[in-house]
Amino acid sequence: MQAYKLKGKVDTAGNLVITEPVQIPPGDVEVIVLQAVETAANSTVPETESQPETPKRKSRVKAFEGLFENAPPVPPDFDPEQAKWEYLKEKHNL
Repeated sequence: MQAYKLKGKVDTAGNLVITEPVQIPPGDVEVIVLQAVETAANSTVPETESQPETPKRKSRVKAFEGLFENAPPVPPDFDPEQAKWEYLKEKHNL
């Protein structure tokens, strides 16, 4: 899969509009949208409406302190062995 970084806007009707020429061959694509956010000083959302606080995961390794705080919770049906197998299949083209 090839990645492209493009600029775009969302119009008032909610449609995504790419604002630059695209040099991509025809076919299906997968779109990942990253929205630019304003700083806290310019935000119009009151702090009382922030997301609910999740329990923080501690780490003994100083380099990983912030990593676990921002990680999403693991779903209850997650199977680590299945995830390892999927990774190895993709890596080794099995």
